[in-house]
Amino acid sequence: MTPPPLLQRAALWRAASLGLWALVLLVSSVDGRLDLLLRAVFHPLVALAGLLLLLVALLQLRLAFGPGRQERGDRRQARTLLLTAAIALLVLLLPPAPSFADLAGQRPRDETAESELSFVLPPAQRSLTDWVRLLRSQPDPKLFAGDPVRISGFVLPMEGEPPQLARLLVRCCLADASPVGLPVDWPAGQAPFPADQWLAIDGVMGLKPAPGGGERLEVVPSRIRPIPRPARPLEP
Repeated sequence: MTPPPLLQRAALWRAASLGLWALVLLVSSVDGRLDLLLRAVFHPLVALAGLLLLLVALLQLRLAFGPGRQERGDRRQARTLLLTAAIALLVLLLPPAPSFADLAGQRPRDETAESELSFVLPPAQRSLTDWVRLLRSQPDPKLFAGDPVRISGFVLPMEGEPPQLARLLVRCCLADASPVGLPVDWPAGQAPFPADQWLAIDGVMGLKPAPGGGERLEVVPSRIRPIPRPARPLEP
């Protein structure tokens, strides 16, 4: 039986498509883009999946050029596999650039509170997330008024009040991301920072009137610096 022409061999199409997706996973594992999408603990699984896909692609390539019977593909199958290959190329050429502020505005805020904290860092060493968890476990704001603050995060617009400085918490990836933020007493005359702008803020915790009545802690900056987005912006 005469083998089908090269471009009509279904195994060859599958090998090309699977090989490109394997390349997407392997490149993503080493070029840093996974840090924008997935917690670091899961990165090895992505690399392993890429290696397995590459192995399957090589097996399909062997079928395409092997001496045995070769499957003949139809045009519909070819179009489907070419489309998946084109998508893989686009993912390689156009790495993700998610807007954390837009995502945070569409996700419910993280309201989980620690009933007890096993270890509390000194004030100047606490991250934004450490502060959020600490304030939820100790709701009396007067306990921390005047404490020094050194935090970083992205600008998150808030409806009806000034922007907050925020971070995204993830258990696995952006699909389950939840925003946490701290209110900031922005200096008078300070030019508004755009959403998604990453800032490093040095200052102190100050007691300010809360929008719903009472008092709350806000970050009172003494220094605000725009910074690049961190290499690993997601926090567990």
